[in-house]
Amino acid sequence: MPPRTGPPRWLARRRERPDAALRLYVFAHAGGSPGEYLLWSDQLPDLELHGVQLPGRGARLAEPAYDDLSRLVVDLVDQARFEAPYAFFGHSFGALVAYETARALQARGLPGPERLFLSSCPSPDTVDAGRSRLHTLPDDRFIAESEQRWGALPAQVRTDPRLRRIVVEPLRADIGIFETYTHRPGPRLTVPATLITGAAERGRLTTDGWAGHVGAITGEHELPGGHFHFRENPEPLLDLLRRTEPRPVTTPHTGAAPWST
Repeated sequence: MPPRTGPPRWLARRRERPDAALRLYVFAHAGGSPGEYLLWSDQLPDLELHGVQLPGRGARLAEPAYDDLSRLVVDLVDQARFEAPYAFFGHSFGALVAYETARALQARGLPGPERLFLSSCPSPDTVDAGRSRLHTLPDDRFIAESEQRWGALPAQVRTDPRLRRIVVEPLRADIGIFETYTHRPGPRLTVPATLITGAAERGRLTTDGWAGHVGAITGEHELPGGHFHFRENPEPLLDLLRRTEPRPVTTPHTGAAPWST
């Protein structure tokens, strides 16, 4: 991978909330930027939202996207500052990155998240079940297959070379990471997790295996909609996040407050 230049900009924030009950660090889906997730801050006034901004998109468009999850996680843990108390939310590819980042923090003995919110992601040991090689397809086939699985991309992607590069390159890189991921056994993550899926994913996505990888499963929620349930109908997810704000009592886990569900 080419060397990176300039200061890394790993975290984006729309609104500072010094008195927030906790910080929520959001890991976007494949090819995604944190902008649409940061809009949730208007509906979650008790949380301070931070979006994890990966290279190759948004404010870091000029930087090459990662093609290796291990390198991504090492750089993220080395260079980003996660301020406690905090939780991780990750959707799909982002959930896998969030999980591996939490593992790396735990391995180094660093303060980790109090909770993982894992949305629309199979458990690590089943990611490669029926694995495809979508990321290796030529652009036109890659775009067509991506749209069949996850919905239409902007129409201009097919005709505008610059937009195609902006959209397709990070999406291909992230899907490549997901499709070549192999879970490496290690100590079980002590962090509890809340599992979230869209109702229309039933039968195509199973999250049963997560119980063997996290400290506890504190809730399993099937929300209305499909893979991008939070776009189709954001309120159920926002309500879930509101109801899982911390109580003003401490626990042996880290000294921070637990969640109400």
